[in-house]
Amino acid sequence: MYDLRCESVIKRFGNFTAVNGVSFGVPAGSFFSILGPSGCGKTTLMRMIAGFEHPDAGDILLKENSVLNLAPNKRNVKMVFQHLALFPMMNVGENIAYGLRCRGDAKAGIGEKVRAVLDRVGLPGVEDKQISQLSGGQKQRIAIARCMVLEPDVLLLDEPLGALDLKLREHMKIELKQLQHQFETTFLYITHDQSEALVMSDNVAVMNAGRFEQIGPPRELYDNPVSGFVAGFVGDTNRWEGRIDRLVDGTARVALNGGGSVLAKTGANSLREASAVEVFVRPEAVAIGRGNDGATLSGRVDSLLFNGANSRILVRTETGKLVEVADTSGATGFNEGDPIDIHWHADRALCFARDAA
Repeated sequence: MYDLRCESVIKRFGNFTAVNGVSFGVPAGSFFSILGPSGCGKTTLMRMIAGFEHPDAGDILLKENSVLNLAPNKRNVKMVFQHLALFPMMNVGENIAYGLRCRGDAKAGIGEKVRAVLDRVGLPGVEDKQISQLSGGQKQRIAIARCMVLEPDVLLLDEPLGALDLKLREHMKIELKQLQHQFETTFLYITHDQSEALVMSDNVAVMNAGRFEQIGPPRELYDNPVSGFVAGFVGDTNRWEGRIDRLVDGTARVALNGGGSVLAKTGANSLREASAVEVFVRPEAVAIGRGNDGATLSGRVDSLLFNGANSRILVRTETGKLVEVADTSGATGFNEGDPIDIHWHADRALCFARDAA
């Protein structure tokens, strides 16, 4: 059962196609994210789902019923915006009750519904507080409570963490996922931050230039990208350009621009010898020391970047390329300028046509 489905949705603004034939389904009670760079069409797509824009073609269905002819206030979806849009002249209880009053709920039951939803977002007893008295994280939860008290089929979240500082944003990623589980409501979340999408989502759609490049669980997108764009946009990666000089059984030997060669998997890509490609290798796939031919590079330590579990060694290879190597210990025993060999398993390198990246 899908709470939300889009079928071949297209939206144009003059000669520009913002959303180009997008189709997907969001299972009931799941957390689905649309991840893509600014200008890729994700906000336009969400605005069509909410009813603020009308598609030029295709269909949008809630609970398997088309909503194309329904006004925004008639669709059982609610939206949390980046800047939350809480009413500063109302206290917390009045903000949450606003939608209930507009809907015509009986006054006698509104207070109890407000108290119940505040309990569920972990803020009991704050009905009389002013919005200005709340922290950033509390405002986020009130914005969600204001929507969830109306029991929507789908909650739309338009980059709601974008205005928060880094530490609070990291905390709210976990809180949002927990709230989604608690309410068992379908969340559709759009973001340009791949960390947000990977941490919170059951499934992620990677959007580029109005189209979905790939849809799948976060680990699938990370480990098995289907295009150079997905490989480069989802997670950190090393990227080198070159041309295929030999291709055997899905493994290519790629002559790198500037010198050297590496082996890489081609996956389901329709590549051929002499194809211009990009090779991608994750930093955590790279180890110190020599490995097999086609999966070893030599160079010198360029920089040591300490960041706890995300520490990196930057290696400048003999051909001048810079390679990131994950260093989870943060204590490499190397100094800048030291000679170093690095290697990886050949099947951890992927290559894609350069013009598809």
